[in-house]
Formats: sequence, C-alpha cells, structure tokens
Amino acid sequence: MRHFLWILLAALLLPPPLLLSSPAAASLATGDWPEGEAISAIQGQPIQFESRSPFTPRDIGQGEARNPVTMASGQLFLPEGASAEDKVPAVVLIHGAGGVRYGRELTYGRQFAAMGIAALVVDAFAARRDFARSFTERLLNITETMLVSDVYAGLRYLAGRGDIDPDRIALLGFSYGGMASTYALHEQIAASLAPDGLRFAGHVAFYGPCIARFQNRQTTGAPYLMLYGGQDALIDPERCREVLEDIRAGGSQTDVVVYDEAYHLWDGSWRGPRQISNNLADCRFQVSGNGVVRDQRTLMPMLGPITRRLILANCVTDDGYLIGGDPDIRRQSNAVLGRFLARLFELPLTADAG
Repeated sequence: MRHFLWILLAALLLPPPLLLSSPAAASLATGDWPEGEAISAIQGQPIQFESRSPFTPRDIGQGEARNPVTMASGQLFLPEGASAEDKVPAVVLIHGAGGVRYGRELTYGRQFAAMGIAALVVDAFAARRDFARSFTERLLNITETMLVSDVYAGLRYLAGRGDIDPDRIALLGFSYGGMASTYALHEQIAASLAPDGLRFAGHVAFYGPCIARFQNRQTTGAPYLMLYGGQDALIDPERCREVLEDIRAGGSQTDVVVYDEAYHLWDGSWRGPRQISNNLADCRFQVSGNGVVRDQRTLMPMLGPITRRLILANCVTDDGYLIGGDPDIRRQSNAVLGRFLARLFELPLTADAG
C-alpha cells in the first residue's frame, strides 16, 4: 500500500505526458528512446580531467596526503550541432559498484546524444585500479566520496567547454552512483568540491541505497528524483523516506517513483532475476557537519579502509538481493526521467491534448 501511495504521489507531482518541439526531444518525454541502428554509429570521445580521491567528506581539501590527485576518465557523447552558438544541455552519469556497463551508461550516453543532450559517462574505477580490482575491494577502497569528487570534476570539465550550457547539467547515478548523486546534492559537499559556486541543475538516483543521512540537511536547492524497485532488497523504503524528508527540509523539491515489480538494475541487460551476495540495506551512516562519517549504531568513525571494513562487517548481510533487467520498466523510467530533464532544462513544451 505504501508503494502505491508513493507512486500516486509521484504521478501527481509529475506533469501529464508532454510533446516537445522536435521528434528527437519528443521521444525523451515518452520513454521510446532511440535504439539499435539509430544510436550504433554514435561514438564516445575518451577524455580525462583532474580529480582527487578523498576517502570521506572530511578529507576534502585536507592536502594531497588525504586527498590525492588523480586523473579521472570518461567518455563524452556529443549531439550533432553542439557549438558555442548552439550550446546544449548535458548529463553526467556515474556507475554502480559493478562499473560502467555497455547496456546501461554507454547506451544511455548514446541515447541522450541522439536526443540532443550531451552525456559524460564517468568511470571512477578506471583511474583507481591500484586501489582495488575486485567487487569487494572497490566497496572498501573506492568510496562514494571519491565518486562524488569525480562527478564534480566532470561538471567543471563540461562547464568549461564552449558547447555545453553550464546552467543545464544534471547528475544521474546508478546504485552506488545513486548514493554519490545523493551525497552530491548536499551543500556542504558541493561547497567543498566546487567553492566557485558551480552546481548541478538536478540530481537523479536510480536504485541507490539510502544509507547516509547528513546532520546538515541543507541542499544545493536543485530538484531530486529517486527511482527504485519494490522487489529490490538493497533498498529500505523507510530509510529512503527519511532521506527524502531530510532533502525536502534542506531546500530541494523531491519526486519518488517506485516500480512494484522491479528488481535492482531493471535497466540492465541481464534478463530474469539473478542473486547477488552481500546486502548493504542495513547499513546506517551519519555525516557530520565537518564531514566525519560514522556508523550510526556503533558511532565508529570511518577513517580509512580498516575502519570502513569494520563498519561494513557489522551491517552487511549475506542474504543478498536480486538483479534483473526489464525493458518495460526501463521504458517507464525513461519517460519519468525524460520529463524530469525536460522541465529541468526548460525545453519548449506543449501539453498533450490527446
């Protein structure tokens, strides 16, 4: 019943179906995004840009010993015609703990470019291969704060280009990257990583575990969209409700959509449910005003990989969760995301009379 009420609330918050000014833009709002041959020829440009590797928010700006420099990498997908005279909006995409996926980030990147929106797919793991190689090592040594550092570095890179509108850049995060997108919405993080005032125009979290809550609830004021599946055991709906309340209290408009029959990674290429071991849903972090991350149960501070391992050992369970792609739900979430971006980027709209 709670899921149904949340879906109803999201439906009321979201506008009716929209028609945009061009066929490509119209597909953004309907969910029928270009596929196959329509995007196969679109190539991403490999790029690098300077970032840093703070372990927690406390380490941001604490010198190179705690905040070492790294060269972040990604792929940039540009729409045809993007220029200084015709600047385009853009999205930054940040992956989950499994890394960049062809069927998700790289496909989204091509689809956005085909619809007139630039897309920067950030690979936070590529620049930190010496930190970790296995799935578990990544969770222990490459933190959500490092992902946040990379996406703000990506924002700075895009804003410095002459063909991107710096006021129309949104952040999209998936799973672990959804946690990063939520972190990045908080003003204390933004002010540390972008003291010049550069901010994302909007934040989206696809099935991001609602683990961390901030003592300082102030956000950047950008709107926030949360999407997750009702069959996703990695998501604690009550904890997500608390996080959404914090974000609203901090100054951001929030929308949430729950797909009752969806598993984790519904927009992936893996069909049918597949079991993934280790579940973070019971973890509870609290981020203080000075950036110290603590386990909410034991109050242990997260100072590095050793304390992070101890904290996760206390809250990660072995019951796991299911992942499974669902093209119908992906089409639905495309439409929700498309309408969110259409409003955010102030694309010319007309109401659908039919």
